[in-house]
Order: sequence, then C-alpha cells, then structure tokens
Amino acid sequence: MISVVVPIYNEEEIVVSFHHALAGALNGLEDSWEVIYVEDGSRDASLSLLLGLQAQDPHVTVVELSRNFGHQPALTAGLHVARGEAVILMDGDFQDPPEVVPRLVAAWKNGGKVVVARRSRRSERGMKGTLFALFYQALGLISDFPIPLNAGIFGLLDRQAVDAINNLQEGNRYLPGLRAWVGFPTVVVLYERAERPSSKPKQTFLKLFKYAMDAIFSFSFKPLRVGLTLGAIMFVSGFGLAVALVASAAFKWKLFASAPWNKAILFFILTLGGIQLICMGLLGEYIGRIYDEVRRRPLYIIQEVHRGAAGDMKQHVASAISGRQTPAA
Repeated sequence: MISVVVPIYNEEEIVVSFHHALAGALNGLEDSWEVIYVEDGSRDASLSLLLGLQAQDPHVTVVELSRNFGHQPALTAGLHVARGEAVILMDGDFQDPPEVVPRLVAAWKNGGKVVVARRSRRSERGMKGTLFALFYQALGLISDFPIPLNAGIFGLLDRQAVDAINNLQEGNRYLPGLRAWVGFPTVVVLYERAERPSSKPKQTFLKLFKYAMDAIFSFSFKPLRVGLTLGAIMFVSGFGLAVALVASAAFKWKLFASAPWNKAILFFILTLGGIQLICMGLLGEYIGRIYDEVRRRPLYIIQEVHRGAAGDMKQHVASAISGRQTPAA
C-alpha cells in the first residue's frame, strides 16, 4: 500500500479538486493506496468537505485534530496513522503537483528508501522569493550535516524510514532535516513548484519565520559558536584598547585626548552590549527548546479518525497520540 499524508488547514476552496487530481494520479499505480488528510483545526468548511470525500471514497482517511497544532505536528500525526509500505508527504494546495507522485513511487521501487522532491523552480517572487533563497543558503552553511536544499516536505519515505522518524522523541520538528538525519539511500526527483490556485497563502510570515528557526536551531550549534567567536574578537579588541590607553598614560601620548578616540570607546561599549544581547537571544532560543522537550507535551491530540471501507471502521482516540512516541498498532 502507498499512503499519502496531506495536512489541511482552511483549504475549502481547493480541497475537493485537489483530491480528485491526487486520486487520478494514484489510480494509475499498480499498488493499493490510501490518502490521509490531517484536518488541523480549520475554521472554514474543510472538515465537512473532507468527511464528504471520505463517505464517497473508501481510500480516504480523515484525521481530525482537536485544534490547530501547526504544519509539522499535523504531518507527524499523519505519519503515525499511515499504514503504507511507503508514505508520501505533500501539501494540499497544488504547489506540490499530484502528477509528480508516480515519479516518487517509481524512484522508491528502484531502490530509494528516501525520495526527496527538490524544486527546480519556485513560484514565489519578490521579497518572499528572496527570503526563501537566503534561508536555504544560510541553512546550507549553518547545518551540522548535509540537508537537501530547496526541498520542503514533499517526498516519499519507505516504511523503515517512517518508523525511524516516528521513534524520534524531539518536539520541535523540521521534517526535511529529520528525513536527512535518519539516512537511508536517498534519491532526488526534480519538479517545478507551482503557484497556489487561491490567492492568499495559509502560512503567515511569522509561521514561516518559526519554521526557519526550528530548521536552524534543531540542526546546528554554529549560532552558539558565532557568539563565542564574536565574544573573543571583542575581548581581544578591548584588551588591545586597554593596553593602548595604559601606554598612552604612561608615556604621556596625546593620541587618546582627542574626541575621535572617545567616540571609539563609546563604539566599543555599544558593540559589546549588542553582542551580549545577541548571544543572550541565541541562548534563549536553545533554552526554550530544551524547556519544550522537558515538558514532553504531545505534539498533537487526535479527536477522531474517520476511515473509509478500505481501512478499519471509524475509531475514536480517547487519549493524546504524541509524536514523541510510536503509538500502538
């Protein structure tokens, strides 16, 4: 079986047409398949539309979360529910084209346990496109191990890779990074990322910023080392300035009596204060993530799982299923 996990949040305009396009691509496969829509607390009619699809199509499973938990927790919930020997992760906004799915399956059957769909071209332009490019460049420089760049969650995971990711305990998740971290033979499939059919994106700038911070701070200690390096530079500079001041007083040099040197000293003080605040902010990011991990709150809570005739009967989940542990089968 091939499982496809699709997080849905306020996508009432396109969710039905997206499913028809995805089902058309999956029907061309020789394998059986299921589509798991993770309804992430939408405020529109997405849930009722998904339940309508589930009633009509036995391949559809709807995972209804108790509230909006976010993109990565919703994907994690889908990974825990998926039963396929291969699991495809993709967004439900048509930016991940359904027609690429057969190519992912073909790459998996040719031996790739992890198939990464990498964008050969992005649809974003202007400031947003520039920020995406800068993010991937920064991630490539900062990451402590190689993460395929210009690739989001779209891709395929073999069951062995899915089980490895499900067994990971961390709460602040960047799934493209975890996909690279678990290893396994990896194949890259190129595709062109399309534009959204609806005008307004569901990911706000703040959500994208948090996503970028999770990617950087979850897979690199280099920001801390940058703080250490800046501190060492300021220490050497300050020590050199102190030696110069002492020498000036001892030998009665007039170099430090003029106003520019007073301004230089003020510059050093302000720069040192700025570096201290930056380093405190970096430490705060890491400490905040440590606090999240220590609390061990579940990544998501499933209110109900609606399965079609192709799966089990509809089941109620009484307790939280957490991305920090693998749920019982």
